[in-house]
Amino acid sequence: MRKRNVWPVIIAAIALIVTITMTSCNKDNQDPTGTAHVNMYLTDAPADYDAVYIDVQSIEIISDAGTTTHTLLRPGVYDLLKFNSGVDTLMISEDLSPRTVSQIRLILGENNSVVVDGVSYPLSTPSAQTSGLKLNVHYTFEAGISYNLWMDFDASQSIVEQGNGDYTLKPVIRIFTAAESGAIAGNMFPLGAAFHVSAITATDTFGTSINADGSFLIGGLVDGSYDVKFSAVAGFTDITVPGVLVTNGSVTQIGEIIIPL
Repeated sequence: MRKRNVWPVIIAAIALIVTITMTSCNKDNQDPTGTAHVNMYLTDAPADYDAVYIDVQSIEIISDAGTTTHTLLRPGVYDLLKFNSGVDTLMISEDLSPRTVSQIRLILGENNSVVVDGVSYPLSTPSAQTSGLKLNVHYTFEAGISYNLWMDFDASQSIVEQGNGDYTLKPVIRIFTAAESGAIAGNMFPLGAAFHVSAITATDTFGTSINADGSFLIGGLVDGSYDVKFSAVAGFTDITVPGVLVTNGSVTQIGEIIIPL
């Protein structure tokens, strides 16, 4: 079995606490109704596995209006590794009464697994089938406004290999909106010369795989400067583009990057 490049799971991530303050996503897209429209998407950062299958059945929203349960547009098993480099999937799209939300819970089914070197292993998910995967948040849905939220499920940090060969899910999930985050996009050439691209700061690293056509998109980035590193395949050399500036609400295009021999 090849060596796993699984990053350590920090205590805050194990506790599944994500604290953000969200403002409205589309205040220009207002309507006269007394409800807020909420779209919730699932996306992922890549991981060194063949597949990561998560059985998502529903989403619970805990707010000052009580707890409401929302059935997914497509309940069932999702391969997280299919959703990266700007690819996502719509989980729920609903009109909700105005409310202030304190927690979101993902309720999982029993069909969770990880595929390593072609072999499938059950993925243990303590308490996820009952109390759910808990995300502590703080934001307010206002009437007449449409909100788009992305749940970024970091598979590389979320799966822990136990000493006995078993695997456990300890999710690391970020929630972000287009209004409060930005992105970096571009293309690399020659095709196939690099397999991964990362946006790096002094305190954190965000990354994605590169599409077959050479394009990539790293989303969910806050305002700031990032060094963009391309991890090359054998025969080519890693390259870093320093000081790429990101602004909330926009996509920074860095054009075509040539991977050197």
